[in-house]
Amino acid sequence: MKEKLRKIAEEAAAAISESGADLEALRIKYLGKKGELTAVLRGMGALSAEERPVIGQMANEIRADIEAKLESRRESAAAEALQKKLESEKIDVTVPAKKVSVGKMHPISLVQRQLEEIFLGMGYEIAEGPEVEYDYYNFQALNIPEDHPARDTQDTFYITDNILLRSQTSPVQARVMEKTQPPIKIISPGRVYRSDAVDATHSPLFHQVEGLVVDKGVTMGDLKGTLESFAKTMFGEETRIRFRPHHFPFTEPSAEIDVSCFACGGEGCRLCKGEGWIEILGGGMVHPQVLRNCGIDPEVYSGFAFGLGVERIVMLKYHIDDMRHLYENDVRFLHQF
Repeated sequence: MKEKLRKIAEEAAAAISESGADLEALRIKYLGKKGELTAVLRGMGALSAEERPVIGQMANEIRADIEAKLESRRESAAAEALQKKLESEKIDVTVPAKKVSVGKMHPISLVQRQLEEIFLGMGYEIAEGPEVEYDYYNFQALNIPEDHPARDTQDTFYITDNILLRSQTSPVQARVMEKTQPPIKIISPGRVYRSDAVDATHSPLFHQVEGLVVDKGVTMGDLKGTLESFAKTMFGEETRIRFRPHHFPFTEPSAEIDVSCFACGGEGCRLCKGEGWIEILGGGMVHPQVLRNCGIDPEVYSGFAFGLGVERIVMLKYHIDDMRHLYENDVRFLHQF
């Protein structure tokens, strides 16, 4: 039996020292309930009284030795694994880092934010409304009934007979006037939709910023002063504005508003097509019927409204000749801003 124990000790020591040994499997093989050392100890009943303590002590020493060798091998294996992991995951701080591409604000967002800051500085508040709108707010409340010819010039995306994608941000003005008594002083920036073919100057989706002021004694002179202040802040102190008579269903009187060309100072150039003036927005005095539709007495209050296309300002400001560049997501173009 001593020979069996010595043989088990030698075999266990050799197996544990092998590279890549399965230590748990070896523990079960030699020390488990059905292990080789346990099997030898079960045969001790056949030994004499003098042999039992000798064999028992020897078996215990071998068990302790195998357990010690297993624990030592586990510790060394863990240390080796940690060292390999550290070597494989180490960072060489002298190696040049990968270039991180940093995003930039889109030119439409840049200009819209600038527009908002200009009018916030004048005391305006920002008002928002739904892009999926009712026909009433998009047309009827703004003095554009069902048979009005203006509906033919605004190719609208209808979802149902009564629901559509808003063709202007003017519905926000109607909603605000319905719920708020004057004085009112707001701008309403946002996306709008019209069924236009895509080309260098048109898109079915574009952005507007509209303004509305309603109070007692508001005049066309207030509109002119507001837009002059805006134009000088946006395009430079030398900028002048010009009103040309026009017709909008929701304002009366109405005007198209031009600014003197900020590239040539009004002398005529490629940007202004030799005219010295650039059309940038429309506006006028709020039509009395629009005030009535929204529950405001036009005998007591008056107001002005104006609206401009953000893309048009972007194209003029940055000398962009094709609106499609703004929507093609070409980073080579967008990184210029």
